[in-house]
Amino acid sequence: MEEFHQRIEIDDKCDLTQNMATMEVTGMVWIVLTRKRRVECSPFAAHLFDAEDPSTPLRTIPGLCPDYCSQFWNQCRPIIPFLSDYAPLNQAKDDQNRFCKLLQLDDADYCYPHLLSNPKLNQNLGRVQKDSDGCLQLCLEEVANGLRNPLAMVHANDGTHRFFVAEQVGLVWTYLPDRSKLEKPFLNITKAVLTSSWEGDERGFLGITFHPKYKYNGKLYVYYSVEVGFDERIRISEFRVSTNDMNLVDHTSERVILEIDEPASNHNGGMLLFGDDGYLYIFTGDGGMAGDPFGKHGNAQNKSALLGKVLRIDVDNNEKGPLYRIPSDNPFIHEPGARPEVYAYGVRNMWRCSVDRGDPQTKQGKSRIFCGDVGQNKYEEVDIVEKGCNYGWRAKEGFSCYDKKLCANSSLNDMLPIYAYPHKKGKSVTGGYVYRGCEHPNLNGMYIFGDFMSGRLMSLKENTNTGEWKYNEVCMGMGLTCAFPGLINNYYPYIISFAEDESVIHRLLMGPAGELYFMSTGTPSATAPSGVIYKVVDPSRRAPPRRCHYEPLPVRVRSNLIQFVPQESKSTVNPDTTELFLSAFHMVSWHLLCLSSALIGVELPAENTSEAEPTRTYDWLLDLLDRLSETGQVQTTPAPIRTTRSPQSPKRKGRGRKGKGRSRSTSELHNGVVRLVRDEFLHGDRGRVEIYVHGEWGTVCDDLWSMENAQVVCRQLGFKYALKAARNAEFGEGKGLRILLDDVNCNGTEFNLLNCSHAGVGIHNCAHYEDAGVICGNSKPPAEA
Repeated sequence: MEEFHQRIEIDDKCDLTQNMATMEVTGMVWIVLTRKRRVECSPFAAHLFDAEDPSTPLRTIPGLCPDYCSQFWNQCRPIIPFLSDYAPLNQAKDDQNRFCKLLQLDDADYCYPHLLSNPKLNQNLGRVQKDSDGCLQLCLEEVANGLRNPLAMVHANDGTHRFFVAEQVGLVWTYLPDRSKLEKPFLNITKAVLTSSWEGDERGFLGITFHPKYKYNGKLYVYYSVEVGFDERIRISEFRVSTNDMNLVDHTSERVILEIDEPASNHNGGMLLFGDDGYLYIFTGDGGMAGDPFGKHGNAQNKSALLGKVLRIDVDNNEKGPLYRIPSDNPFIHEPGARPEVYAYGVRNMWRCSVDRGDPQTKQGKSRIFCGDVGQNKYEEVDIVEKGCNYGWRAKEGFSCYDKKLCANSSLNDMLPIYAYPHKKGKSVTGGYVYRGCEHPNLNGMYIFGDFMSGRLMSLKENTNTGEWKYNEVCMGMGLTCAFPGLINNYYPYIISFAEDESVIHRLLMGPAGELYFMSTGTPSATAPSGVIYKVVDPSRRAPPRRCHYEPLPVRVRSNLIQFVPQESKSTVNPDTTELFLSAFHMVSWHLLCLSSALIGVELPAENTSEAEPTRTYDWLLDLLDRLSETGQVQTTPAPIRTTRSPQSPKRKGRGRKGKGRSRSTSELHNGVVRLVRDEFLHGDRGRVEIYVHGEWGTVCDDLWSMENAQVVCRQLGFKYALKAARNAEFGEGKGLRILLDDVNCNGTEFNLLNCSHAGVGIHNCAHYEDAGVICGNSKPPAEA
């Protein structure tokens, strides 16, 4: 540092004052301070350093616009050797023309500082990247696996940043911040929980939440199914953590807070959460069967029943006296015949709810409770729960009338959902969260949720001026959007639940973490160990370095640890090419740390600790992998995304190199080529199977469509495994196409469907309502795992 200061003094135009050296260097304000400063990253950093093009030399100083380069050269050329060890640059430091020519970019739109004032480059920086169909391009990171129907992931809000994962069988596991799992479960009530191994059983351990003051009182609450005599019930119980082990519940401490008889084995609800008001909210189903047939108007509309409701109770100070009290402002506390616990009613089977933590800066939206309410046979809906509201069931399903007589009763004054979707999109909504995390600022305010049956991920974003909610589907990143270490773009199809990890409260504002996760499985059975937890990642924009850093409190561990090993991988690289790939990757990730409208100089982290930051430009990586693939040195999986929808150069500036795309020849389609289509859009890993034969695309219609058939399709598209053979037009009917294949019978090893036995091209005895589909993936199906 002393040598750096001495060299600066050579030129009095570069002023040094006390312990601060401030100068403009390649569009960066370098401030030499005794403490670290935060930096804001720009998505154009890779362009400035030409790092997205492997054919150009590595730049150690970003590309400068000619007029600015001249100014920089005149004022600060003595410090160039301290900024770069690139020999040609240092040799040219005394020759302005030669020096600035070396710093010139072929694509002048990206030179500094002109790119900062270019509206085309800056207009979409605050938006999540979309494909041409408007589908949001996100990636995933695997967090945990081998779980049996993981239906809840919660944290204790105690500063340890542990997360606790509940399995439907009645086990709760402790995970540490490094994602290792404690061998001994946190809670084990498998002997008390009522469930079974048959797929789709809605009974079991259904919910868990920690008291807001758990750090001080050690209380947690669980929701599970039990059998008492010949009766089935849902039970809400309170437990306390052991005084001897912070990772173990005292199983003798259970106190049953509430039990409700269940007239049927389905629609059991299962959500527990504490609102910002400190009260415990309980979300019950309508009792099961179909159409809520209990009583004159059903359980949901009957305020004297606890089923089909949102209940709110006070469990504080319950060591003596009643186990819970009724909040004084509960809406029906003075209504004759109504249960005082009822907070809202008219719900069918709310599956997964969450509390909005509010915008990190303005707190807008804070305390709202979002829920997904599973529909009957037409619509799924998303609601915001408010005190005293009637959510319409069984009079209404979504925005549509279900019971026409009840629906005509204007006195219901029901609350409409913020969004509803028909069963062609999915048949069982899984409520999610409004993203308020730290790492992905473009997702802020976006409600992300899913569907258990279709495996669809979806999002809603509120227009704060009109109050309307805009829908966008969430797709896995296409091409090489997710081609970075640790990221994947496929997941198991049955989306069970969503979660947030622990956030940090600073004195003035909400701190880091609070990231979004979801749980899904390949086999929806309480005993199948195919459940995986995924973290949602937005590759279009990452938070500044260290803004999301946190220091968890230490955890005393008395159990053996099971280290996390991901079971899914995005790509398999030949060892001979690993060094080449990592070299290219590090070149980008290092330079992505560095720029905003002005960079404030910081002590950059050591390269082996820098967090990889995915970039929105992928052409250079695509070319690199294409070249390696031509020599047989690298195998990328899944290739289906490039097969079913070829990555195209982005249409707007800022997403890729302008004018530098390399031409790629497209060979003619061959007979037997397949693609996957969902809602008339091409999709990478799931959809209706369409096949190309003799110059036309058509569907495969087969009521006996098998996993062996699906395996042929998935392997043809580049996936390792078929996760599901979808029948009966699960992904929609291809009515605009001819049915080209029927009675397909494969053994699973054929090259394409035409190599399997079938009735003959164009010969069929079925209709489009039997169009076949598949769900593909790169992880072993549960039966094989």
